[in-house]
Amino acid sequence: MLSLFVLYLNIVSCCELFGRFNMPSLFKQGDIMIGGIFPVFNKDISITSTFKTESFGVKCARFDLRAFRWTQVMIFAIEEINKDPALLPNISLGYRIVNSCSSPTNTLRAALTLASRPEETELTSPCPPAISAVIAEAGSSQSLAVAGTLGPFQVPVVSYFSTCACLSDRAKYPTFFRTIPSDYFQAKALAALVKRFGWQWIGAIQSDNDYGRNGILAFTEEVRKLGVCIAFVGTILRTYTMDKVLDVVEMIKQSTVQVILAFVPEGDFYPLMREVVRQNITGIQWIGSEAWITANQPSTPEIYQAFGGALGFVVQKMAIPNLKPFLKGINPYSDPSAAFVRDFWEIMVGCRPVSPGEHTGTEATTELCKGNETLMNSQDVFFNVTQLRVSYNVYKAVYAIAHALHQLVFCQPVGEKTARPCLNISDINPKQVTDHLQRVNFRNQFGDNVFFDVNGDPPASYDVINWQLIDGQVQHVTLGHFATAANGDYKLSIQEEDIVWRTGKMVPTSVCTNVCPVGTRKAQIKGKPTCCFDCITCADGTIANSTGASDCTPCQKEYWSNERRDECVPKTIEFLTYHEPMGIAITVVSLLGASLTLATMMIFILHRETPVIKASNSELSCFLLFSLFLCFLCPLTFIGRPTVWTCMLRHTAFGVTFALCISCVLGKTIVVVTAFKATVPGNKVAGKFGPAQQRIIVCFCTLIQIVICVLWLKLNPPFPDMVFKYSKKIILECNTGSEAAFYAVLGYIGLLAIICLVLAFLARKLPDNFNEAKFITFSMLIFCAVWITFIPAYISSPGKFTVAVEIFAILSSAFGLLISIFSPKCYIILIKPETNTKKHVMGKTMNKKL
Repeated sequence: MLSLFVLYLNIVSCCELFGRFNMPSLFKQGDIMIGGIFPVFNKDISITSTFKTESFGVKCARFDLRAFRWTQVMIFAIEEINKDPALLPNISLGYRIVNSCSSPTNTLRAALTLASRPEETELTSPCPPAISAVIAEAGSSQSLAVAGTLGPFQVPVVSYFSTCACLSDRAKYPTFFRTIPSDYFQAKALAALVKRFGWQWIGAIQSDNDYGRNGILAFTEEVRKLGVCIAFVGTILRTYTMDKVLDVVEMIKQSTVQVILAFVPEGDFYPLMREVVRQNITGIQWIGSEAWITANQPSTPEIYQAFGGALGFVVQKMAIPNLKPFLKGINPYSDPSAAFVRDFWEIMVGCRPVSPGEHTGTEATTELCKGNETLMNSQDVFFNVTQLRVSYNVYKAVYAIAHALHQLVFCQPVGEKTARPCLNISDINPKQVTDHLQRVNFRNQFGDNVFFDVNGDPPASYDVINWQLIDGQVQHVTLGHFATAANGDYKLSIQEEDIVWRTGKMVPTSVCTNVCPVGTRKAQIKGKPTCCFDCITCADGTIANSTGASDCTPCQKEYWSNERRDECVPKTIEFLTYHEPMGIAITVVSLLGASLTLATMMIFILHRETPVIKASNSELSCFLLFSLFLCFLCPLTFIGRPTVWTCMLRHTAFGVTFALCISCVLGKTIVVVTAFKATVPGNKVAGKFGPAQQRIIVCFCTLIQIVICVLWLKLNPPFPDMVFKYSKKIILECNTGSEAAFYAVLGYIGLLAIICLVLAFLARKLPDNFNEAKFITFSMLIFCAVWITFIPAYISSPGKFTVAVEIFAILSSAFGLLISIFSPKCYIILIKPETNTKKHVMGKTMNKKL
């Protein structure tokens, strides 16, 4: 709060400072002042001090040539503007540039320094103009410190290299602008790259600051939409101990990932890079954020051993005319008091410049300059201004502020006929500059549209960079582009054939589990990321006809899965046919039974006048043989493809013919019983049960079954049906339509059979020579046993065997009746004709009478 109060006092008035920070700066007086904060030195060494000391501050150990070039680009742009008669005519821009040491704490001190009286002015001189805008900073954490400090006082801050998406929050940072796209867009670009090459299992390295944490968070949100898993997230920082760096290295070594994204600034990442090279960890495809992918420090053949082929995104490059002569004109002798220049000169020239009157002690370890050194012939990369990226962002930031100031002072855009100023420059306040920055929109000399969206961000546009070793030097080769398409989507274009991969010419693969082949599905492993799974073979009846399927697709009911489970094939249609062995056997047995029945009938007709035939009631016997003939033919309707007519015929024909058959047996049983009961004196039952009554019994009993079948066919008839409950086949069968009707038909036949059995059992003690009641009893026992067994066998038999069971029951019961009732008679007629006499047939009864 104290620092904010001090800042406020210095913004609104020229109050005397209670103390000051010892911060050297590059300074030039102008009508309107612009501040600049750059990480010229980037490894700070804390100095304990009190607030009241005059030299309170920090020292930084490593001079950063790239950051120093940014300061010179800012100065170059300001001087270029001051010479431009169309932009801010008759108004000079001044600057004050200080060092942040890449530290949020030091950046805050730098912001307070810019808001205070410049050290370069005398305390008795008039107050210099207040800072109208600040160009800061490279790191996102540092920019957060500046924006949070200056924002409440409406001082606009324009960053050239801070990409954290958190800075787009206008509620928190209403005066923050930047000329580099937000990490929100870089995350989308990186996710598009991951998607392009099919990487599903990747590691991530983040810096322990706002830039790294927010960048990885945004990237993670994007790739999760694509089904990509983050195997690990390692955290590093340039101030971390070596133990923490080694922990991250061990994490990399233990992981199975082949692709790692490093969302880290150059200074934080470099210690880890050196350790990766030292431990010879190779074979990893690195993806870099814009903070390090084109940095000079790691771009060496030594680092290339492990990081060669790295891919990343950077802002578009640009060449700034006349900048190279300006940079080569830097000289420590022209302004001996200029900050940072002596350090720069010592690095570039290799000697320490000596200012006039400066004492040179013998303790100096660096060679002293002679004063005639020059940079004109230097080939250092510092002077390569053909591929400027961040420097160009600084350049655009200066011009954006200048255009905002022009519109504020002259109330019209640059390029129109210049009128008289509509605002006195002494009345300019930072809030007005902020408001006009939000409305800035111009095309610069390079053809770029410079403007800010509602969040203070520029349009998103990136180059795809690939690390390649060319002529022994690490080159950052541009192989593609990522930008916003006309429809609002994001488009990635890349020259894949020109990429140098870490794994050679082939695109590296990075998956936790190889994609599941066709015929299998993914099964998540408990406790593992979604990219780690088992491949489970699809269950029967389901398929996966594409690789990497999450679920198996069920086949339609007419189809079944093949052996590989990658295609649905038609099920086998199954029904009992005449061509298969079972159909042939049934046909042969049916025809054999029908033939035997016809033969028996012929025997009965030919021998109808013999005692055996007469005693067995030839008329009912013929009726019974006719019904048995039909019963033997019934199974033929059960063979073949079911149709509407065959389905109705097979069940009703079976029911009626067997009802006729059992009715005849019932008639014969009654005749046998009444005939022998007539031998009892005074019994007149036989006289009341003649041929007419026998026909009535047969017709009446059969008619009842006919009525049941007619009602069945009328109300809910049988119909052809397809049964899908079996895995690999479709059973074509006749659906009974009404189960109640089907079992009513069977029940009625069973009732007739039981009545016959009971009556025949009552006549079991009749004469032994020819007791037909015994044969009827035996035949009914067979009949009942067959049909009682039929019901559970019918219900439990699968597929076409259900039909076979029903046919077996029909044939078994028919043969049982034919053999049990008619074989004894045929035996007497054909084998023992001497016994075919009335005397023999009635032999036992006659003996009893004697």
